[in-house]
Amino acid sequence: MFIQTEATPNPATLKFLPGRNVIGSGTLDFRDPNAAAQSPLALRLFDIDGVTGVFFGGDFISVTKGEAEWQHLKPAILGAIMEHYLSGVPVVEGLEGENQTDDEFFAPEDEETVNTIKELLETRVRPAVAQDGGDIVFHGYKEGIVFLHMRGACAGCPSSTATLQHGIENLLRHFIPEIQEVRPV
Repeated sequence: MFIQTEATPNPATLKFLPGRNVIGSGTLDFRDPNAAAQSPLALRLFDIDGVTGVFFGGDFISVTKGEAEWQHLKPAILGAIMEHYLSGVPVVEGLEGENQTDDEFFAPEDEETVNTIKELLETRVRPAVAQDGGDIVFHGYKEGIVFLHMRGACAGCPSSTATLQHGIENLLRHFIPEIQEVRPV
């Protein structure tokens, strides 16, 4: 098994591509071992001293570190991923799709605007941020402000503010002039 590794814009996060499907659809974001109880792979990764976050995309795994150095963590992470896939144990037990626990919010009269926002995020934004090992999910819309939840490599990334303000906000404003601002949740 050959696992490719890619840097992300977030220096604390690396993207691992096992060359296999990780989860069927959606994304899963684990910020601590307690949240990862249903994922044998995420638990295995959290067992590595220095791992502070695990994110699963369709065909990739993003791992976020704390103070440890990648030169020490990377071999252990590669080994854990390889051992997991060779074990035949599922990546996630009894859970499919996104682990979104946050409820969306928006006024009923804004439903058409929200549908356009979601379509733009799905078709133009999410594929781009997935390339960087992360995800951005719609959280809410109120009085011209779009609230987005940043996950994986995007959470805590130094360039996330620029991505939101100069990339996503400009894109959404181009198609939906009434949007005033984009904020992270």
